[in-house]
Amino acid sequence: MMKFHKDGMDHYHLFIDGKWVESKSGKWIEVQNPANEQVIAKVTDADKDDVQAALQSAQRAQQAWQAMPSVQRAEYIMKLVEALRQKRDYFARLLVMEQGKTYGEALGEVDDTMAYFTFAAESANKYKGDLLQPTHEDELVMVQKVPYGVTVGLCAWNYPLALVGRKLGPALVTGNTMIIKPHELTPIASLEFFQLIHEVGFPPGVANIVTGSGTEVGQMLVTSPITKLVSVTGSVRAGQAIYKSAADNITALSLELGGKAPFIVLEDADVDFAVEAAVNARFTNCGQVCICNEMVLIHDKVADEFTEKLVNRVKKLKVGDPFDPEVNMGPKASPGDLDKIDRIVQESVAKGAKVAIGGKRPTGGIFDKGYWYEPTVLVDVKPDMAAARQEIFGPVLPIVRISGFEEAIEIVNASPYGLSAYLFTEDYNKMIHATNVLQVGTVFLNQNMTGCINAYHGGHKLSGIGGEDGEYGIEGYLQKRTIYMRYKRFNQTNGNSQVDEKR
Repeated sequence: MMKFHKDGMDHYHLFIDGKWVESKSGKWIEVQNPANEQVIAKVTDADKDDVQAALQSAQRAQQAWQAMPSVQRAEYIMKLVEALRQKRDYFARLLVMEQGKTYGEALGEVDDTMAYFTFAAESANKYKGDLLQPTHEDELVMVQKVPYGVTVGLCAWNYPLALVGRKLGPALVTGNTMIIKPHELTPIASLEFFQLIHEVGFPPGVANIVTGSGTEVGQMLVTSPITKLVSVTGSVRAGQAIYKSAADNITALSLELGGKAPFIVLEDADVDFAVEAAVNARFTNCGQVCICNEMVLIHDKVADEFTEKLVNRVKKLKVGDPFDPEVNMGPKASPGDLDKIDRIVQESVAKGAKVAIGGKRPTGGIFDKGYWYEPTVLVDVKPDMAAARQEIFGPVLPIVRISGFEEAIEIVNASPYGLSAYLFTEDYNKMIHATNVLQVGTVFLNQNMTGCINAYHGGHKLSGIGGEDGEYGIEGYLQKRTIYMRYKRFNQTNGNSQVDEKR
């Protein structure tokens, strides 16, 4: 069974080699609902024997999975998509309970998960190698694309199900096997999803899931010589530790890490549209999106108008029960992040920033339990303040006044982060210049926070290496192998083949 019931609570096992298995560790991790701090389930805290079993299972399964035609691998994936579609509401509710996002946002995450898997399946017969011009006569030169082998997907807590789709789909369709380790804060939807993998009938070992802490279970997965590629979505700190751990085996890495996305609004921007985009790009999922608007860089000439309209718009946001269809924002996912956000606000205020709205934890009623923070706007923020330098990853929006485009570029490029940036202007010369000089992986020009399944998502600088999505993301799960083949030339005169003996 996927889980068993004890003391009225679900206890989840590990999925290894096509079976749900109990760990000999005897240890469990409690999973809380961030809206009320209620323990809603327990998951296995895996030990080294569990990790090794998962790795060996994936290794045994990989060659046969690779040998299977890619379109057949895609058939398994599409069966998985259909199984998830049948339980769309069920998985959305799991996401709300373990992560705290609103029900509408959770439905969107389930849909995104299906889209990631569908795109991967549809790519099955599209990726290809090359036949090159040879250097010598009677020679074929080919570049073949082959899977890495055993891969590992380390998932963040903000989109626990979508990140499984983002990693597992491309890994499997290209002939790799994968071990998923969900974040210990939000493992339930991922574990339930592996029950669908079990029901669809994937060959044992092709997809495994182990749960536990990143510092222990994740470390064992990364440092194993069996692991050939690790795909990570997480913090800069976690990415740096993984980078070091992967060094001994020269394990391939794809790291999508933290960001500090600037939201630049120049004097000629459509202020009303920019305000709507700024609110959406900051407060969606309680600000827990890697490409979220982390600070507004607003031109002096429109700063007062923009700030007034922004604050009025934020006042309309409703915080509360994430299952309530009238609610716009749920709780933060963890108490630790809540403390970090409050510290950043207090440090910035101490240095001269002012709270235009919010700035504290709400109290009373449902807010007496859970990890809540008010939608917050800080004004009079300077570039050297904590709110402008540190990744907030929560519902706090600092506003920094700028004198012009050049100052904005200077502030953005001085940051160690480089995941994404927003620019609102009607000047096409500045748009084009921005795409050439902004040191980030994604640029939004007069655009809300969005993403295309067939585009590419990756960061520059401390925000990571490699990336995901689209054909480039699929390519990230493939190595290149060059093949030189000598052949005998066919002699049309006597019907015999011959080889140039001079070579």
